[in-house]
Amino acid sequence: GVTSMDPFLVRFFPSVYRKMEADRSQNQYCKFDSQLLTTFTSSLYVAGLIASFFASTVTRMFGRKPSMLFGGLTFLVGAAVNGAAKNVAMLIIGRILLGIGVGFANQ
Repeated sequence: GVTSMDPFLVRFFPSVYRKMEADRSQNQYCKFDSQLLTTFTSSLYVAGLIASFFASTVTRMFGRKPSMLFGGLTFLVGAAVNGAAKNVAMLIIGRILLGIGVGFANQ
């Protein structure tokens, strides 16, 4: 997805972009050892997994409708943070919020 787009890499992950430009002879997918890019990618999934554990308790205490509303609002805030991101920290925070929203919606 977005992690293979040049403008995104230039803005947020310039070291990965430089490595990609230096060697275009083979497929670049999963080639670069960037812990920051890995953190960006996996933060949504980890947050979704952890949130799904807590979502059942919240749903049991408050009901399904408030739980879904919370998940939707969290997802919306995460999308807004990602859309307005100025640095990698904002991207990761936005992805974590997206993951929480996904975790609650899966419940």
